[in-house]
Amino acid sequence: MQQKTRLFLQTLKYSVPHLGKCMQKQHLNHCNFADHYFSRIKLRKYHLTKCLQSKNKIPELARNIPSWSFSCKDFLPIKQENEQSPSKNMDAFEKVRTRLETQPQEEYEIINAEVKHGGFVYYQEGCCLVRSKDEEADSDNYEVLFNLEELKLDQPFIDCIRVAPDEKYVAAKIRTEDSEASTCIVVKLSDQPVMEASFPNVSSFEWVKDEEEEDVLFYTFQRNLRCHDVYRATFGDNKRNERFYTEKDPSYFVFLYLTKDSRFLTINIMNKTTSEVWLVDGLSPWDPPVLIQKRIPGVLYYVEHRDDELYILTNVGEPTEFKLPPWACGFIIDTNSDPKNCPFQLCSPIRPPKYYTYKFAEGKLFEETGHEDPITKTSRVLRLEAKSKDGKLVPMTVFHKTDSEDLQKKPLLLHVYGAYGMDLKMNFRPERRVLVDDGWILAYCHVRGGGELGLQWHADGRLTKKLNGLADLEACIKTLHGQGFSQPSLTTLTAFSAGGVLVGALCNSDPELLRAVTLEAPFLDVLNTMMDTTLPLTLEELEEWGNPSSDEKHKNYIKRYCPYQNIKPQHYPSIHITAYENDERVPLKGIVNYTEKLQEAIAEHAKDTGEGYQVPSIILDIQPGGNHVIEDSHKKITAQIKFLYEELGLDSTNVFEDLKKYLKF
Repeated sequence: MQQKTRLFLQTLKYSVPHLGKCMQKQHLNHCNFADHYFSRIKLRKYHLTKCLQSKNKIPELARNIPSWSFSCKDFLPIKQENEQSPSKNMDAFEKVRTRLETQPQEEYEIINAEVKHGGFVYYQEGCCLVRSKDEEADSDNYEVLFNLEELKLDQPFIDCIRVAPDEKYVAAKIRTEDSEASTCIVVKLSDQPVMEASFPNVSSFEWVKDEEEEDVLFYTFQRNLRCHDVYRATFGDNKRNERFYTEKDPSYFVFLYLTKDSRFLTINIMNKTTSEVWLVDGLSPWDPPVLIQKRIPGVLYYVEHRDDELYILTNVGEPTEFKLPPWACGFIIDTNSDPKNCPFQLCSPIRPPKYYTYKFAEGKLFEETGHEDPITKTSRVLRLEAKSKDGKLVPMTVFHKTDSEDLQKKPLLLHVYGAYGMDLKMNFRPERRVLVDDGWILAYCHVRGGGELGLQWHADGRLTKKLNGLADLEACIKTLHGQGFSQPSLTTLTAFSAGGVLVGALCNSDPELLRAVTLEAPFLDVLNTMMDTTLPLTLEELEEWGNPSSDEKHKNYIKRYCPYQNIKPQHYPSIHITAYENDERVPLKGIVNYTEKLQEAIAEHAKDTGEGYQVPSIILDIQPGGNHVIEDSHKKITAQIKFLYEELGLDSTNVFEDLKKYLKF
């Protein structure tokens, strides 16, 4: 059985109605706020140690999300009533399948942000920010609020939308595919909507309304991928824009989150292993924020609010005193038996073991082995496990056509990531469906370093345990081959960004397992990157990769797996690399150096091998722009598929004809 991090869900009783009253009487600073408020509320104070002694310790699954992007559905309360029977669910899946088969090609284009507020839906239509009445959302009857072309950007799209509480204003974050930089515009909603303001380099932003019924926009400013400053602004006759908070530790970043009942704004300050949260009262946003818990190395926590209670999700794994503010008391809710016992779905993922699932196609979650895809009715989903070198069982998710025969002769495309505690992406993509329809086997390797099995799964694959992820990946491939899924000459591997570390390491250690590899913006020169503190993300990444500049142990360990450091004259699989000219996250220089060193090693090996040796193809495709990964780039998709088919000697006629059904060329 895998080790699981213990997850403790604490609720803090918090009498919200008194908060606004005490704020109106005197100005309070951070220090005296808690004492002042505690004197007005009679609450028992608990230490977490006592709570743990009175409750059964429960194993739970959780994961750290360094990237914070949620849909509205993520925050909806769990509705226990009106549960449909399996037959009714299948009827719904049939409707979804019919819709997917009949919808026009352009519906597979980039799906932008969409927000419902009041009686309206706000979204992007063409090059405009628009809104329509909720009941008319699927029609052409909409109101244009702002034309994105006014920003004079190349193919702009809306990344995020937030509507002010009383719908006097709407804010939208706009960016392009060629850059991670974004602009936040504020539009005043009236008979003649007009742009009230714009702010460059905004990362996260949220609205609150103060006691004077004035809308206040809080936003974070991002510079060189570092997000340390929080601002607040008002508009109309009382315009102001001021810096509200600055994080001085360069290894931390800041993001904003509005509790789903809109009662509190949380300022979340965190790195890869530690967090700190401050609360801004949604009724008195001009007052000082309240610290929930000072940062403690190794302790992550997230805050949500409902019905005058704060809920804290934390990774504290052993009986430890969690120092709550004096006005709060804590206790533990056991959600292990059934997630419905939790009063709502938290923004931070919580996955009790018996409900752990994998996602493939829109509208369906697969939990057991051998389920048929209800959308296409043509593929099967298998959940397998591989035993790593240390005996750890590593989960895999495998897709193939239902009617496939002799799977050993079918091409295999493996996916891997294994970093930052992030789940491996398994979202529906048209090109993945096309490959399955053309007979490919798709396999997703959920190796250590990712977040699929909780925080411990991540911890077991970072710092001086990074080689565990490599061992897991090797075990997954060998297990698949051993169980009759494809063979080395038909096996390919794909990854992006930090996933390139494990792929590059495998190409050095076990190149015979693979025929071809595709990489996008891959992280390949770990050692030199982590020793260069002038790069934007080096300091933030120390908790993931280590500090080779000051820790000799870290330096020597990175040398053992770093793809660039371990290139040697030997046979390699063919490799296609897509890189971006101005990528700030993975500098182009490191990718170019890797490619040149790899080509030299291959040339040296070819000389020693003699005539008849088939030299692998090494292709570096440098794209313009400053983005990191462009998931929907049709040029990239077609180039990668073309490369894989050519390297495996397969006929690509059918696959490109099928792609035309879903992608605009």
